[in-house]
Amino acid sequence: MELEMFEQVVRDNGKEEGVYARFYDKAVKTNRIDKAGFPVFETKTYVEIRLKDNTTEIFDQPAMPDKIKRFPREYALYKLQRKQVEEGTPLDQFAFLTASELASLKARGIFTVEALSDLSAEKAELLDVSAAREKARHFRQFNEQNEGKISFEEREKELLSQVADLKKQLTSLKKKQTKSKKEKGA
Repeated sequence: MELEMFEQVVRDNGKEEGVYARFYDKAVKTNRIDKAGFPVFETKTYVEIRLKDNTTEIFDQPAMPDKIKRFPREYALYKLQRKQVEEGTPLDQFAFLTASELASLKARGIFTVEALSDLSAEKAELLDVSAAREKARHFRQFNEQNEGKISFEEREKELLSQVADLKKQLTSLKKKQTKSKKEKGA
């Protein structure tokens, strides 16, 4: 699992004291213009570097190999987040978490509802996220029940449409039969 990979990086990495880095995706405007005349943007990986006790200087720049090597833990966290979000529902869209719970989960390498709900009870207890895990599990169960209901409703609409078509065909056949009887009787 990705979480174990992240935990390995966290254990192996000696963090720079007083230096904080965050990798993220940024939309960067290119010099190109699309067919409709609008600017074209590209997604680039950036790194934001902050120094402790210095709120005025923030170094925000494209993520180059030297920064990735310098901050392997933060980069592993970024990669894990991207991988999880591609496969699941981002925790940012999960309304049942407070801002502090959300930040705590992200610091533990958990970025999606699915990753949170898939944690074992023991792992959730160890990470101190049991309450959030239960919220995620209930949310997923509710969604799975609703998906079944939605697919049933869609199938019901299809069947009702088929019934309406068959009624039209039956009416048409009855009219033809009546017309045919009149012509034979005349």
